[in-house]
Amino acid sequence: MKPYSIFGDTIVFDGIRESEKLFQMKVGVFVRGNQYTRGSCFFINVQLDWFKKIKPSLCQNKEECKDLFKKSLFLVGEIGGNDINALLPYKNITKLRELVPLIIEAITNTTTKIIEEGAVEVVVPGNFPIGCNFAVLTIMNSDNINDYDQFGCLTAYNTFIEYYNGQLKQAIETLGQKNPQVNIIYFDYYGAAKRLFQAPQQYGFSSDKKETLRACCGKGEPYNVDINIFCGSAASTVCSDPSKHINWDGAHFTEAAYRQIAKGLVEGPFANPSLKSPRSKIA
Repeated sequence: MKPYSIFGDTIVFDGIRESEKLFQMKVGVFVRGNQYTRGSCFFINVQLDWFKKIKPSLCQNKEECKDLFKKSLFLVGEIGGNDINALLPYKNITKLRELVPLIIEAITNTTTKIIEEGAVEVVVPGNFPIGCNFAVLTIMNSDNINDYDQFGCLTAYNTFIEYYNGQLKQAIETLGQKNPQVNIIYFDYYGAAKRLFQAPQQYGFSSDKKETLRACCGKGEPYNVDINIFCGSAASTVCSDPSKHINWDGAHFTEAAYRQIAKGLVEGPFANPSLKSPRSKIA
């Protein structure tokens, strides 16, 4: 996917798509002549409704659908990130925890409906380490050095996501027990992304901690993020080499970072269980 009309300079799905010949199609959804390929966020029930509407154009009968879905990988999520991030300035972590069961219920209900439609291999991702998200670091900035871990991330918010992901994994395990015929895979977005901050140089990023914690595109100190100046606006600047940066615009990763995250998911060890379909490696 080219980096226009979307947030960030690519997404993790693009990296996974590179490794899978099954996905040799244009990213997006076509419904009644409308093309949804831009960076808009749609409610999960709307997306599910789209799937049901386009399903007859993918396969004509039960046997056709069974054969097609046997070779298909369904991705449910990541869900909940936008819901959580939007509430960070207004709710403390105790209040945020109260939302976790509601989000997970929405995920499990959606996954169940996808299975009822015939899916046999489903990926359910967890959430990213928002304590390392530069927009979150800017908005929830603290003067207390003890609020940060050794990599410059906000500990409390990462701990919250660890709790969220733990609850999600339990729900997936229960769902798998109810549907033993389906391979339900947990994608550990948290672990795949967090390692980039822990050892940036190992993955081709700058070893300078100050640079590691600066977005490529934006404006402001110390993270090159200003919530009132978006990437692409006249006041923003862009780094000379995005491939050396983990973060693109404060809220999203760079293409280079998403590639490393995708490698960890497709090639291991951040998929549990591993993807069963044969995939080629990501360059």
